Amino acid sequence: MPGSPRSPRKIPTNLSLRSDLVQRAKQLRLNLSELVDGALERAIKEAEGKAWLEENREGISEYNALVAKRGVFGDGRRRF
Repeated sequence: MPGSPRSPRKIPTNLSLRSDLVQRAKQLRLNLSELVDGALERAIKEAEGKAWLEENREGISEYNALVAKRGVFGDGRRRF
């Protein structure tokens, strides 16, 4: 379909999963590929978020100290 976003290309990957969980997922007709994709995406976002916070910790601290000292732009003008 023209103009529709493409899904990222998938590659075959070997995983070792607990057999009891795979069996239960199959019984429930769950799509393991979708489940692993979703879990992996969430774990990556969380790890990237933590890494970003760590990389920017000093700047965030400096900005928070500046706001504590001077306030934020428009503090004296806003009416809410």
